[in-house]
Amino acid sequence: VGSEMCIRDRIKPIKTAMLIDDEPVDHMMYRRIVNRSGLVGDVISFKGADEALEYLRTPDCPEIDVIFLDINMPRMNGFEFLEAATEEMGANFTKMIVVMLTTSLLKADRERASQYKVVRKYITKPLTVDHISHVAGLLGGAAA
Repeated sequence: VGSEMCIRDRIKPIKTAMLIDDEPVDHMMYRRIVNRSGLVGDVISFKGADEALEYLRTPDCPEIDVIFLDINMPRMNGFEFLEAATEEMGANFTKMIVVMLTTSLLKADRERASQYKVVRKYITKPLTVDHISHVAGLLGGAAA
């Protein structure tokens, strides 16, 4: 069991994940789930999509592997974030994996999300360890 734990601690298929969600309770819950998964090295959290976009624009922004993105947020919603990031960052943005993480059950939202190449998964909240594991697998496939 001890050696299994060491291996799990070393392997972090998702080096850096970004969480964009306006709900503070979701942030706390998702950080716990991400930590429990053992698959993510670092999590950067933003309560506003506009703040996350501003961070991605900075020259010293670390490489982000996965963005967990809520749809319904004030000031800038998830789709507005996708539009702006795709337009401003081009290939640097599209090499990331975006996971829509939302309460929306609307077919129109799911279809709209699927129109963005960068969006690789649409998850209805809450986020689970299984979701993170699946996304880590997508990242492995994206690198191949």
